[in-house]
Amino acid sequence: MDTIFALASARGKSGVAVVRVSGPKAFEAVGTLCRSTAPRKATVRKLWDDGRLLDEAVVVSFPGPGSFTGEDVVELHLHGSVATVAAVLETLSRKEDLRQAEPGEFARRALENERLDVAQIEGLSDLIEAETEAQRVQALRVLSGVIGEKVARWRSNLTRAAALIEATIDFVDEDVPVDVLPEVLELVSAAQLDLRQELSGWSVAERIREGFEVAIVGPPNAGKSTLLNALAGREAAITSEVAGTTRDVIEVRMDLDGLPVTLLDTAGIREADDHVESIGVSRALERASMADLRVILDTGGGLVLPALPHDIVAVPKSDVGPGDFSALTGDGLDELVGRISSVLSARASSAGILVRERHRVAVEAGISALDIALDRIETSPELAELVAEDVRNAIRSLDVLVGRVDVENLLDEIFSSFCIGK
Repeated sequence: MDTIFALASARGKSGVAVVRVSGPKAFEAVGTLCRSTAPRKATVRKLWDDGRLLDEAVVVSFPGPGSFTGEDVVELHLHGSVATVAAVLETLSRKEDLRQAEPGEFARRALENERLDVAQIEGLSDLIEAETEAQRVQALRVLSGVIGEKVARWRSNLTRAAALIEATIDFVDEDVPVDVLPEVLELVSAAQLDLRQELSGWSVAERIREGFEVAIVGPPNAGKSTLLNALAGREAAITSEVAGTTRDVIEVRMDLDGLPVTLLDTAGIREADDHVESIGVSRALERASMADLRVILDTGGGLVLPALPHDIVAVPKSDVGPGDFSALTGDGLDELVGRISSVLSARASSAGILVRERHRVAVEAGISALDIALDRIETSPELAELVAEDVRNAIRSLDVLVGRVDVENLLDEIFSSFCIGK
């Protein structure tokens, strides 16, 4: 396998820049830079290109297989100027058997060397992209291997169930000493129940990863755009006393008590004669119906939409009359934000370990296979071969979760989103 190198920290000027080298020639290549063998612990060394001093850096070695990639790895912690990084990378590129890493290649080697499974790689990707505390915690949980641990337990139990069933096939012409169906039924039912419970938390976990949508809805001139601007802390939407100013849905992404939230400012909902405004009203109704939470502004003329159990109904413009908040003065805004945060936090508490659409599809396929197996056990126990195959189908679906089968196209997609040095 080639020895690869890349800048592992962000590009541009910084206090420290990290260059990572991984592969069978990593120690040898860095040793030539240091004019000695690569140190086996963190050491300050001068880096040379023949007689030219490149930098004085901290050199850290990670012998394989205990490194991130499972190979010999060396990190060079350089002074973070653009010129220093460029000089070191150019010097490495001229060394025999070294080449620039491709996007995600370090992580891909970690997968190939069984340091991480595919679910952990996805967790690593999400951790790099995390913008809020909830996203960080969720991504770190996946990266820690919680999905792989559960899959291993489910797989072990289902493998035993399949083996017990196949034992009845092997002894079809003889007396089987023990009736295995009760244990098979228990193992398969327990796995099915666990999978259903994990699936129930998928939608919330997916929202934490992608972000909750909160739609602000109400009649024209209810102060929706003013509220959006107040919550965003900037002039994200045009405000005017003229009714119908907002024609399209305006989105503002923000961190709300650690949760990723996209606020939606929608057109005022009313019967509109203007064609363009009527399109805006239709879009407002459509986005409001798909939002995770709606803040419905009540101006006294009746709600523009029936409030759902978790919707928040609030009276705006407390600066000019009785109300719950004023987006202009800020009165009551903290309380309104607290109500929004409370609803979303309660929903986030039910998040499971499955965070991607791929996870949902794999688990649903496993549940479907187990449903068929349980039905055969109860109605046609003599069809042992088919029951065993149903259980094996469920195992294969779970193997997809951690990347044991059918992952090549998936890997190309995952690693294409990684930076070069990861």
